[in-house]
Amino acid sequence: MVVTPTEDVDFLSVIRDRDPLTKADLGEVMSKAIGPQATVFRQAAQSLIDEAENGDARLVCRAGVAAYYLGQPMRAISLLEQCPKDGLAQYYLGESLAVVERHEEAGDAFQKASDLGFEPVESVLRKAGEILSTGDDKEAEKLIRSTKGDGARLAEYSFQMGRIMNHRGDALGAIEYFERAVDMDPQHSRALFALAMQNSLHGNDEEAVRLYERSLAKPPYFMGAMLNLGLLYEDQENYAAARYCFEKVLNHDPLNERARLYLKDIEATSDMYYDEETMRQQARLDQLLQRPVTDFELSVRSRNCLQSMGIKTLGDLTRISEQELLAGKNFGETSLVEIRSLMQAHGLDIGQNLAEKHEEQANFSMQDLSPQEQAALSRPVADLNLSVRARKCMNRLGIVTIGELVSRTPDELLSAKNFGVTSLNEVRLRLGEMDLKLRND
Repeated sequence: MVVTPTEDVDFLSVIRDRDPLTKADLGEVMSKAIGPQATVFRQAAQSLIDEAENGDARLVCRAGVAAYYLGQPMRAISLLEQCPKDGLAQYYLGESLAVVERHEEAGDAFQKASDLGFEPVESVLRKAGEILSTGDDKEAEKLIRSTKGDGARLAEYSFQMGRIMNHRGDALGAIEYFERAVDMDPQHSRALFALAMQNSLHGNDEEAVRLYERSLAKPPYFMGAMLNLGLLYEDQENYAAARYCFEKVLNHDPLNERARLYLKDIEATSDMYYDEETMRQQARLDQLLQRPVTDFELSVRSRNCLQSMGIKTLGDLTRISEQELLAGKNFGETSLVEIRSLMQAHGLDIGQNLAEKHEEQANFSMQDLSPQEQAALSRPVADLNLSVRARKCMNRLGIVTIGELVSRTPDELLSAKNFGVTSLNEVRLRLGEMDLKLRND
């Protein structure tokens, strides 16, 4: 695409010279910092930062804001901390501190921004969000509601209320608030990110991809969104797009361990093929069985009962009988009907894998092992020092201990996405060093 003069945006002039500079001004500028103009924006922002660091004190605040939008939160913090009496600086100091999870300091900065008259209502809502990030949902809600009608007219109000609902386990309530926030502000990146996460959790991957892409349509780019989008692209076998996402994260944060490992996985995938339909179906089933029961809308009683019985995933429910469930404290017929309905909605049945469980228990009963063997099988699978790809397979299959690993057959491991013969041989080698084998080996 060729950028014509009418499409050019003088980013440097807006950020450096507009006075007063408002959040709306910055939002307008960022909405244009996309496509070919993204490079122009980066160059202008970097120029402004260089000017400020070369001694132009007048530009320190604006340079800090530019650093925040460039995805350089630590640099932004060092600049914005020099402007304690500037409301704009304090607001974006709060934004930058929030990115690096210094939530109490971020809340203080947003409070100062409000006191200095910069976006006072939104600044209070942002402070409430930082309070919520420390785990105090009651105080956060109290502060959100204190903004009354002025706050309720803002998308940020709905976004923060959605976070409150999500914190309390009310996924449907959270989604309703997040959708309301996006309706009020279609460019609210954090609300789009939250909606994308909810859709991903509920298996709506195509919608999640669309929302993640929207949340990354303009700076600042949230690395969490970029990583999650990359993983979804990988699951869709769009490896080029996944690689782009992980490389983008590493460009901003070369020390990001997750991005580095994911990129290594992509590189290892280039020569692997797993297009057999039965393997795909098994992989989808394995993924479904690993979904936490907390992903689904259940009554408080049912949720608490499952938690007390150590049932964490749908897979756990396939390995327990209805009689065992009913034997649980406070677990009655109503809860049983609710759980049965949940399982049937996903094509599963309570106890359908009981035979597999009993077989494993017969073959690998800890009581029949020596203390040394019990200790070995109780060790975490991480002690095997497996490669990234093999470790990722362990995570997908919910395998935590070496005992859980040796209860699996080679075919079960090979059914996991991206797990091939090379990884299987690696697992066999590591287990062989401990005089152990996979089931049926």
